[in-house]
Amino acid sequence: MEGRRDNFGSMNEIEAVGEAAVLNMGVGGEEAIVARERPWLYGLLVAPNAVLANGIIQGGVLGFLMRQQGIGVGQTSHVIALLGLPTTIYFLWSPITDFLMRRRTWLLLGSVVAALLMVAAFRENSLTSTSSIVLMFLSACCGQLVVSACGGMMGALQVERSRRIAGSFYQGGSLAFGAASVFVLVMESTRVSRMTLGVMAAALIAVPALLALAAPEQVAVSKGSLGETLRRMGAEFKSTFWRWGAIPYTLVMLFPIATGSAIGLLPNVAQDYGVNGQHVAWVNGLGGALLMAAGSLAATFIPARIRASVAYLLVALVNAATLGVLWLGPLRPSTYYLGLTMYLFTVGTAYAMFTAVVLEFLGQSGKSGSGRYSIINSLGNVPVLYVIALDGWGGNKWGARGLSGTEAVAGAVGSTILLAYFLTRKRV
Repeated sequence: MEGRRDNFGSMNEIEAVGEAAVLNMGVGGEEAIVARERPWLYGLLVAPNAVLANGIIQGGVLGFLMRQQGIGVGQTSHVIALLGLPTTIYFLWSPITDFLMRRRTWLLLGSVVAALLMVAAFRENSLTSTSSIVLMFLSACCGQLVVSACGGMMGALQVERSRRIAGSFYQGGSLAFGAASVFVLVMESTRVSRMTLGVMAAALIAVPALLALAAPEQVAVSKGSLGETLRRMGAEFKSTFWRWGAIPYTLVMLFPIATGSAIGLLPNVAQDYGVNGQHVAWVNGLGGALLMAAGSLAATFIPARIRASVAYLLVALVNAATLGVLWLGPLRPSTYYLGLTMYLFTVGTAYAMFTAVVLEFLGQSGKSGSGRYSIINSLGNVPVLYVIALDGWGGNKWGARGLSGTEAVAGAVGSTILLAYFLTRKRV
């Protein structure tokens, strides 16, 4: 793909030299770089935001606690939707992680501040009070600095193999830590006070951030005057976004492929397949999260010589096919278990490869890697939202089969169109 690893000439001589060294090395040299960069560490570095976003806010902890306080589902959904907003707009403040301090320092700082704000929110009399919601919203905003910092650091990895491993562990860790935090906090919520639970939540957010100190120091971008820095950043943004090759990547981000949108809706049709509530809680809860985490880690077995965009679209096609089991299979429990298991596993693999595509689109991090990563990643959240609405429309029109069938057709068509394009374009 055009500009998959753009260099920025004289504005980033150090990265250009590193890139040339990578091109000239052998297999042994590549393995040495992978070992030095420790890409598996990103599965741990993402833990603070995984606990905060995937566990406390969107994973069910907050909803469970609000239910205990007698707060209705309508108000709860509004609060959770509001607190989930930073995951789609964090590109507005994420570029700060490209300045003043190292990205790993921003990761540590953002996590600690997010943890302190969460403790303060849990101290309030009600989790739906204005002050509590404001504190949790600010905590979520700080937690997104973990995402932008990780994105910038992953973009600075020198070899494709490191990027693939980093993306797989990043997504796997995000899912696993989110699920684990839900399990721990929900279990303890009936045994300890809410203040103590807030301290536990803060510890789960802040303590893993200390692993940022173990992150390898990355090659620094050459410093210069403010004018030189702005020109460098402008060149990097132009090299990433202002080119014809950016259009198909943008479409990959926005197309309704491998979004995982049906995850939250399939429990609503489980009874149509004869599946009871306890089994739904398991397969769609902790078991489902572990399945997706396993799928993410399985992406490490996809050879790095297969370009990320092609591998992602192939996985997306398989993901659409798994929904075909729920769409066309008999309305039996075995159909639900088989289809959902394969769907969740391939969603995890697709998420990992999606991160690899984001990094392929990004190119080298340079000076503005965190900001550019955040913009691209935010684009990828758009189809997750509109496919939920699309699935709901299909379910309302054609019933349980229509829900999975709508996403399956949309995913298959979108993947096929984009795959045809990428397979006919040379990799450069």
